[in-house]
Amino acid sequence: MIYGIDHIQLAMPIGQESRARAFFEGILAMPEVAKPESLKGRGGCWFFCGSQQVHIGIESNFRPAKKAHPAFLVKDLAAMQARLEAAGVEIRHQPPLPNAKRIFIEDPFGNRIELLERTKS
Repeated sequence: MIYGIDHIQLAMPIGQESRARAFFEGILAMPEVAKPESLKGRGGCWFFCGSQQVHIGIESNFRPAKKAHPAFLVKDLAAMQARLEAAGVEIRHQPPLPNAKRIFIEDPFGNRIELLERTKS
């Protein structure tokens, strides 16, 4: 029986690990996870997202995901938005959801990402 999510995977072009680290670890403050020795030769990098992980893998014919996307929960969306804006990340607003505020951004490779803060009303 399925009981949770271990990780999600996004893709990036070959040789862009430094850009992935600058964005996911530097801007989004997701600590990097050491990849297992058996997978290091494939490139890419992994990051913690709470108790789950985000894996950024290499795709030779890379195309960014423009519709499919992860939605990361944040505790203070306003503070995160200010951090993103200070780093030059473009923010896109969408209609609110019941009991949630949200924004959309793109990673350095054009993959869509939703940032969501739960609210009480």
